[in-house]
Formats: sequence, C-alpha cells, structure tokens
Amino acid sequence: MKKFCGDRTIDGIAVTVDGRPLDQRLDLCRYTANGFEWSYEGDEPRQLSLAILAEHLNDAVAAKALVEPFMKAVVANFGNEWEMSSDDIDAAVAVLKKDRTPARATS
Repeated sequence: MKKFCGDRTIDGIAVTVDGRPLDQRLDLCRYTANGFEWSYEGDEPRQLSLAILAEHLNDAVAAKALVEPFMKAVVANFGNEWEMSSDDIDAAVAVLKKDRTPARATS
C-alpha cells in the first residue's frame, strides 16, 4: 500500500509517495509550471491531483478523467499537512465514480 504525504515547510512544498518525491506527471498534462499546491481549486491542485491519480491508478486515461472531481472533492480540502493511503484514494475514487454514474430511469 502506497502512502502519499504533503507538507508546507519553511523550504516550500514537499509531496512524497512512500518517502520519495512525487513525479508531477508533466508528460501527461501540464496544468501549471508552478509545481504542486492544495487547499483550493486551481491549476496547481489540479497538477497534484493528476500526479496522485496517475501514480495510484497506473492508468493515464483514468487519471485524466478523474482529475477535476478528485481535485474538487479531495485536494482542495487538504490542510497544510496531509496524508493519504492507497485505501483512502480507492475510497475517494469509488465515491467519485458512483457520483458520475447516471441514474437509471425506473419504470
């Protein structure tokens, strides 16, 4: 199980996965040239959302499809220090996918 952590330090933003720096995944999409950020909705939190999802899902298409809702529901609500496990991300993604599923008409 992977562990994602973010912290605002005197030296700036630090985001890691299992203790190593999290790749920004600029190869998939460049929302910003300013690095990661969180606690609001915008380009830097969007980049963080993409990076977390791409690392966790190991699926670029699925990660891109979930960037916006994950950023709004999860990353925009992080505090100064945050931590997420693979299980936490799976739970958040399951809720987001459920919310995106169109309701079926009942007869």
